[in-house]
Amino acid sequence: MKAILLLFILYSSCAPCSTAQSGTKQIRLFDGKTFRGWEGDTVHTWRIQDGALVGGSLTETVPHNEFISTTGNYDNYVLKLKFKLTGNEGFVNGGVQFHSQRIADPPYEMRGYQADIGDGFWASLYDESRRNKLLAVADTALVKRLLRPNEWNDYEIHTQGRRIRILLNGEETVDYTEEDTTIPQSGRVAFQIHGGGKAKVFYKDITLEELPEKEERK
Repeated sequence: MKAILLLFILYSSCAPCSTAQSGTKQIRLFDGKTFRGWEGDTVHTWRIQDGALVGGSLTETVPHNEFISTTGNYDNYVLKLKFKLTGNEGFVNGGVQFHSQRIADPPYEMRGYQADIGDGFWASLYDESRRNKLLAVADTALVKRLLRPNEWNDYEIHTQGRRIRILLNGEETVDYTEEDTTIPQSGRVAFQIHGGGKAKVFYKDITLEELPEKEERK
């Protein structure tokens, strides 16, 4: 009995040590109740509903892109969240920005990578207000199998060094390495409701786990 108790004490004392040695840190980016740590148009576009950040409208056309973003900058992490997109008219679309910055003209836009949300773009990597093109396109058959339309879906964005991976509902849809060394690999996290449609987008359960700059060899 004493031997078993000793082993239990040793295991309990070592378990947290391994977590500390890994150097990872998990951050809850959104508290589900307030806009603390976030900035954007919280008067007309963004609101908090049932623990989620909600943007857009199903009765009025969203006039232009709008983003709500963190006030802090991040690099090398795993970003996890849930999203839901609904809409009935026009361009129904949203997105998760990362390594992004606000731009002055137009003032509501952001520049940076986007894990896209919407028909024709699901789980693909877009370069918003910079190269303005898809950098990596998710396989449509895979997306069709994974996606839960008009319901909650899980997104993961892994960024480490210059490598970017996107996972939709637990399966990888993008594995992209940035070859242009002038493109910043740090910046804000933000969420988009795209202009031009009657659409609502929801984001919740948003956490970020910091990673070391380089992948560890196994």
